[in-house]
Amino acid sequence: MAEFKLTALTALGLLGGCIAELLGGWDAGLQSLFLFMAIDYITGLIVAGVFKKSRKSQQGALESLAAWKGLCRKGVTLGVVLIACRLDLLLGATFIRDATIIAYCGNELLSITENIGLMGVPLPAIISQALEALREKEEIKEEIKEEIKKGEEK
Repeated sequence: MAEFKLTALTALGLLGGCIAELLGGWDAGLQSLFLFMAIDYITGLIVAGVFKKSRKSQQGALESLAAWKGLCRKGVTLGVVLIACRLDLLLGATFIRDATIIAYCGNELLSITENIGLMGVPLPAIISQALEALREKEEIKEEIKEEIKKGEEK
């Protein structure tokens, strides 16, 4: 039994390492995105299951189809990060993946704050300010991408 456990954990570790490598490495951005996705999913389950205030179902209660859709969206999000990473490799750039991760982190954080609000938990001002700084950073990266695009068209 111990040998099976070791084999299963080794296989899981190898799979996780391969996925992280495909997504550009297990850096702070990817770690943050995974963490925010998990927190968003869990707070969404709490809003629906405990508070019955979900905006994802008609009754506001926990619904398996809504939960499945949420997981599918998160999977597609990681697919877009994979595409952004590959574009960086093709173009010899480093900003596309980072900008994509920052944008998705911002989306996840907005969803988390919405879930927290539906639970009636007040959000500290420092977190609101950090979210605003993240939005500004995302806008700057978008402006840089536009400038690069204009330069390539000339």
